[in-house]
Amino acid sequence: MDSLYVSLLVLSLTAFLPLSSSTCRKLSGGSSLSVENSDDVLISPNATLSAGFYPVGNNAYAFAIWFSKPTCLVLQHCTVIWMANRDHPVNGRRSKLLLLRTGNLILTDADQFNVWDTGTASLSSVHLQLNENGNLVLSNSQGTTLWKSFDSPTDTLLPLQPLTRHTILVSQRRKGRSAYNSRRIAMIDSFEEKKGRKTWVVSWQALGQPCRTHGLCGENSLCRYATSTGRKCSCLQGYKVKNQLDWSYGCEPEFDSSLVSTRGFTFTRLRNAEFYGYDYGVFYNKTLKECETECLQRADCKGFQYKINVNGVYECFPKALLRNGHQPPNFDGDVYIKVPKSYVALKKKKNKKKELSKKISSLGCGANFTINLERSFVESQEKGIMKFMLWFACALGGVEFISIFLVWLFLNRARGDENVGKEGYLLAATGFKGMTFYELKEATKNFSQEIGRGGAGIVYKGMLTDGRVVAVKRLNEANEGEAEFVAEVNTIGKLNHMNLIDMLGFCAEKKHRLLVYEYMEQGSLAEKLESHQLDWQKRYDIALGSAKGLAYLHDECLEWILHCDVKPQNILLDSGYRPKVSDFWLSELLDRGKLSKYSFSKIRGTRGYMAPEWVLNRPITSKVDVYSYGIVTLEMVTGKSPRKGIRWVEGEMDLVTWVRKSGKDQSRGWKK
Repeated sequence: MDSLYVSLLVLSLTAFLPLSSSTCRKLSGGSSLSVENSDDVLISPNATLSAGFYPVGNNAYAFAIWFSKPTCLVLQHCTVIWMANRDHPVNGRRSKLLLLRTGNLILTDADQFNVWDTGTASLSSVHLQLNENGNLVLSNSQGTTLWKSFDSPTDTLLPLQPLTRHTILVSQRRKGRSAYNSRRIAMIDSFEEKKGRKTWVVSWQALGQPCRTHGLCGENSLCRYATSTGRKCSCLQGYKVKNQLDWSYGCEPEFDSSLVSTRGFTFTRLRNAEFYGYDYGVFYNKTLKECETECLQRADCKGFQYKINVNGVYECFPKALLRNGHQPPNFDGDVYIKVPKSYVALKKKKNKKKELSKKISSLGCGANFTINLERSFVESQEKGIMKFMLWFACALGGVEFISIFLVWLFLNRARGDENVGKEGYLLAATGFKGMTFYELKEATKNFSQEIGRGGAGIVYKGMLTDGRVVAVKRLNEANEGEAEFVAEVNTIGKLNHMNLIDMLGFCAEKKHRLLVYEYMEQGSLAEKLESHQLDWQKRYDIALGSAKGLAYLHDECLEWILHCDVKPQNILLDSGYRPKVSDFWLSELLDRGKLSKYSFSKIRGTRGYMAPEWVLNRPITSKVDVYSYGIVTLEMVTGKSPRKGIRWVEGEMDLVTWVRKSGKDQSRGWKK
């Protein structure tokens, strides 16, 4: 009788225990998988594949499918074939995958926010199952398929999985992989199981030489690729890395070239290397000495490429920037890097000291001899008791201090883990550092030094913790969400051209939206036009460089981009008066295949520089930027602002009308 009573009691208690998931074949409606339980996974019928929460960063997880066979001891080493929320990871605590009884499969974060869902519904019972072919299928009791992972691949195609219309493969950003200018391009890998080693290896990849992709390692660096080790970046001689966590920042010089005279430079040779683009031009039949002289005569020359073409003619390419460096196989050419002679001499001296110290250490002259002196004495019993009491009190105080510290650490860790995981993943996903509002407030000294103001926001001068001087733009409006803001930063910030401003980071914290750009020493073109500091050669170079930057936006980058607000205030000048077009936050990213279908909800631009198409309700194309650029060119030539009326015999008129009148009347047109 007692045993029957105990059995009934156990059954009644288990009936009221909460349901918890574990390793299973199916997930039924009303059930869930938790990120905190490592056993909460779905497995395929033969246990070849598993689906569950996969770590993608520090306290950041994605719901994914991976190969369970061959067995991987560490989950991060498993081969992942699909992710539901790769671009929006969830927290490592209280995040869940829930299959609602209504038929919708949703993924929630720690704050119960819906990060991802299938958007399905069913009146009958539903279940989620992982098939042996890697297809995660959601179906109802009638056998109808409501959703399947094969219809939304991420970066992998499995055998028998079709790549249908309107589906794309997007390569995941991780170590040894490439960062592209467009999120529509994928690196498609073919995996096969190596029977001898029981591991998955890459048998084919679409891009065999990732180092040919421009801008991977940043400025003043060299990209090397090997099948066994993947892609690696290294700094050129005389340069040091800017950011160990992100090689897209490139390398900076270990010397100050502005303090060195022309005769104080020499060149170091880098064999079989190619640095694509950023040439001052090409010079044929130049000797090596003549090519060196050509580079030394240019203050901004960083080095030169010297090679023989297919016709046996020597070619000399002086470089304004050292970017896109790699060593392609069978390349017949060298790069010569410009460095100060004093730096080379200092390096040789340091190397000699290292060699000398190695020789001395090899002789064994640095051996140490120790003599132990022993002295014994008898300690009294009273001193021993006092010492014990003192140690006991110290230990008790130490335990109390450690307990208080652990309680404080536990209370603050939940809040800190989420921010750290999110910041680390944003750096991996976008390639730019996500900065906090407090960091930028400290960098700009509480936004005290204003250097520019426009319709989109105010620009402040600041200095980051690594010593870089930057321009911080604080945007006025924050109507869009954080995900949309990060997506636009990811696209606009990857534009790579010597006449476009470089983005260094961003902040998307609560209502704050800030952009971090490189600081331009000479300010804007508008300031120089007002101060009359530009001679005709500089005006010509600025006009030519600005045109190259706009041509890149219109024709050369993968997205078609309209600037919509070309004016002197948005053309910035560096220390060498090289122009860089800025203020892309008012730009429009358009699809090249649907140029005639775009319309704009409001007029863009600045009075005096806007094209007539905005006012006349005509189709908006790249010609609106060309018109604005023409007005800027007229302002540089005539010295007259299009925003002010020009006094004439017939009364006041705008700049365009005045130019037309002046063209007809040569006697009065350009003398003033």
